[in-house]
Amino acid sequence: MLRLDYEHILPFVDPDQLERRLGDAREAHRLLIEKAGPGGDATGWRDLLIQPDEALLQDIEETAGRIREEADILVCIGIGGSYLGAEAVIQALSPSLGRNEGSPEILFAGHHMGGAYLQELLEYLHGKSVFVNVISKSGRTLEPAIAFRCVRKHLERHFDDAGQRIIVTTDPEKGALNTLCATNEYKKYVIPSDVGGRFSVLTPVGLLPVAVAGTDIRALFEGAAATLVRLASPKDNPALLYAAIRSLLLQQGLCIDLLSVFEPALSAFGRWWQQLFGESEGKNGTGLFPCVAQYSTDLHSIGQYVQDGKRSLMETFLMVERTGSDLTVPAGAEGEAKNLDGLDYLSGRSMEAINRAAWEGTAQAHADGGVPNMTLWMAEISPTCLGEAIYFFEHAVSISGHLLHVNPFDQPGVEAYKKAMFTRLGKP
Repeated sequence: MLRLDYEHILPFVDPDQLERRLGDAREAHRLLIEKAGPGGDATGWRDLLIQPDEALLQDIEETAGRIREEADILVCIGIGGSYLGAEAVIQALSPSLGRNEGSPEILFAGHHMGGAYLQELLEYLHGKSVFVNVISKSGRTLEPAIAFRCVRKHLERHFDDAGQRIIVTTDPEKGALNTLCATNEYKKYVIPSDVGGRFSVLTPVGLLPVAVAGTDIRALFEGAAATLVRLASPKDNPALLYAAIRSLLLQQGLCIDLLSVFEPALSAFGRWWQQLFGESEGKNGTGLFPCVAQYSTDLHSIGQYVQDGKRSLMETFLMVERTGSDLTVPAGAEGEAKNLDGLDYLSGRSMEAINRAAWEGTAQAHADGGVPNMTLWMAEISPTCLGEAIYFFEHAVSISGHLLHVNPFDQPGVEAYKKAMFTRLGKP
């Protein structure tokens, strides 16, 4: 079960102001639950947890099983919410080196326009059994559309059953991919029309790639569903508290929220969080700018700025109670080299305990340096706990958007760069 520690927030906020902000958060919570606020028709990500589609989950598991049996590589093509959630879960639950036994290699494409990467990918696919999952509501988003055109050509040149190797995840009815499905009989999954991309990880958008990677998607789904039930009441609700604290600190003049993780496996989860909060809050000239740090690595890069730079940021630590690692620091050498590295005081200590001490020291030092910070604790890195964290942040950012009086479920600003880019490319 998730736990929010906000000890290092208290010196920076007035208790009465926080209590009033919590009152506002309870009203924002009501708007979310009752679908009464801006974007209320885009909260299908809650409905699918309340009324799970058992037949769909079983179908996803069966498709994933076929891919696992036949594929060396699954290429997932998509950008933004079409890949970040899947990447977050897959990275968190896969070995840091290599991949899950019995699972194909899962590669991502269509999330940037680097031609060298795409060319290298196409060359890497030669001689391997390849399946493709292309994920796009419109089928015309530039980055994934280019990647799909290239990868589709590769499949059609090298496989007689290319059409059986392409799985499309798209809008229920509209878009270019629906036309392709109709003419080529591709396997199709639907992105619910009332679920935005950044909230779609628990739809086929995320569940199919995650299942192919060997993850128990039922546990992931059930962890999120259980958290929805837990957060249904405004009382003792950590998501409300999280949203209220961030809102109050923004009101006090802070403008950056740094999500810091101490487990490398959660780095991609941080990137998913970054899109979720950036697209949901950053409107009408308001919102905290979300960014991600991997500690202790980044304590040796941006750590100096966080400690002593402009006091414009708050920090959220995402921590894990039990990592499952039993590695300890070995005893040092004997003779002349004894304790040459000065680490004998750590001999026999677990890396888990050392990492926790690093968090404790960092949280205290940053608070002393003027950075309000709080910590969200996950019990472990497991499908269930990741499902809990996914729903926690989705719920919290929805409340946060309503506190800012913006629609947390749209992203009108995303189109601005596209218009300017397409003008330069000469798009009709």
